[in-house]
Amino acid sequence: MGWKEIKNMYCLRCGMEYAAGDFFKGCPRCLAEGKPASVSFQYHPSGLHQAPSDELLPYNDRPYAGEGQTPHIYHSSLSDTYKVEIWFKNEGQNPTGSHKDRMSPYIVQRAIEAGFTTVASASSGNAGASLAAYAAMAGMKGVILTTRGINPIWKQAIEKTEATIIWKDYPMERWAHMKEEVEKGNWYPATNFMNPPVGSNPFGVQGLKSIAFEIIEDMEKLPGVIVIPTSRGDLLWGIWEGFKQAYDRQVISELPRLLAVEPFARLQAVRHGASYIGNFEGNAAETPSVAGTTVTYQSVKALQESGGEAVVVPTERAEAEQQELAEAGIYAERSSSLVLGALKQARRTGMVQEGEKVLLLLSSNGYKELLV
Repeated sequence: MGWKEIKNMYCLRCGMEYAAGDFFKGCPRCLAEGKPASVSFQYHPSGLHQAPSDELLPYNDRPYAGEGQTPHIYHSSLSDTYKVEIWFKNEGQNPTGSHKDRMSPYIVQRAIEAGFTTVASASSGNAGASLAAYAAMAGMKGVILTTRGINPIWKQAIEKTEATIIWKDYPMERWAHMKEEVEKGNWYPATNFMNPPVGSNPFGVQGLKSIAFEIIEDMEKLPGVIVIPTSRGDLLWGIWEGFKQAYDRQVISELPRLLAVEPFARLQAVRHGASYIGNFEGNAAETPSVAGTTVTYQSVKALQESGGEAVVVPTERAEAEQQELAEAGIYAERSSSLVLGALKQARRTGMVQEGEKVLLLLSSNGYKELLV
């Protein structure tokens, strides 16, 4: 097995520990209580003050297409405009253009180890394009369940890998179909298929910790605030867990606050008392990468533990925020561009103070979507 460093798995909500394995539906005990929650990994301890590395990730050997080590970019003119120290981490420079490339290698490797020949994703675009590419690299079959509203650039990228696209009229239909095939043992799932949901495949979410590791390694002073585009919180939790593990090893002495950006109130509603297993209706038409009417426990936990908040930037603002970033030389996907709107709002409300160091996480680049 490639996961020799894994001690066990544990539930983010109740703390129950399990032997390492596949928990597509999250923690069995919490699921039985009607409170679904993701599981994560505990690794064998090593010495303090050792920089986070591959020993805190599930596999050393995995398909590799050049993902990771994305740049941290200081932007002087935007910093002057908004009176804070603004940095960007551009995940759009990964091989298929998004942070999903940090997840797919671990999912594919685990699928191979578990004896599967087919990996599947329910995706609006980024996750599907990424999984299809890494599956092709490993000689596996990819299946992408999506809706006809998928952007044609993503559609073309998936088709070029010869992955199978299965069309659905409504997003929730993707989950129902995937659940059926997973329970038959036909597909290895990359993404959630539960409703209420848990996060994506835990092996994949682990790969997102490397974003935190790179920030720690490359930035002389850590940002006090990190602004993250959020749907069901894989990225939010993965980054937070990476920082926590570095803190536990005394590699860093402080932890950043996380601001989760969403196009309408979901996490924000939960932070104000709504149940995290509820359904939250709203418009995300211009920002499909952060769409969805549900949240996950992992998202709530990341905000609670980091002392962070959810910031709503309406989807109708996405093109204007994208335009402002582009005029400053940063071309991000519309969903990612909401981070600029979130920073503006955080400055107005005092969540971010003048002079603070802020990192805006760009989860995908703008070259992979058309304004249709």
